[in-house]
Amino acid sequence: MRFGDLKVRSMRLGKIKRKEMLSRPIWVDQQPEKCPLCDREIPPNHVEAHHMVPKSKGGIQTVNIHSACHRQIHALINESELAKTYNTIDALKNHAELSKFIQWIKRKPNDFKERVRKSKHLKDGY
Repeated sequence: MRFGDLKVRSMRLGKIKRKEMLSRPIWVDQQPEKCPLCDREIPPNHVEAHHMVPKSKGGIQTVNIHSACHRQIHALINESELAKTYNTIDALKNHAELSKFIQWIKRKPNDFKERVRKSKHLKDGY
């Protein structure tokens, strides 16, 4: 088989197959990350970068957390509060509603996905 045949064959892969191949971890022996909020291991397809201070408020620093934890943060806390009060992991853990969520999700499997609804005070605030 010639190199050209391999190239043509790889070009014929569908979009989904190409995405799947690109999303596979490069380092198989790499230790999985732990979510700083819930202390569970984060599967590669559940990693999301959370800006400690929202980008709209000038934030640059990010931390990798579970997608479920990330969605819950943004469902409960608006960007102004995130920038002023909840811009550290410890501050997020001390948020009353978020700490209840963290205690609940710690008992779930690492790849668990939860449907998240916006908090009532956020619905009224926007």
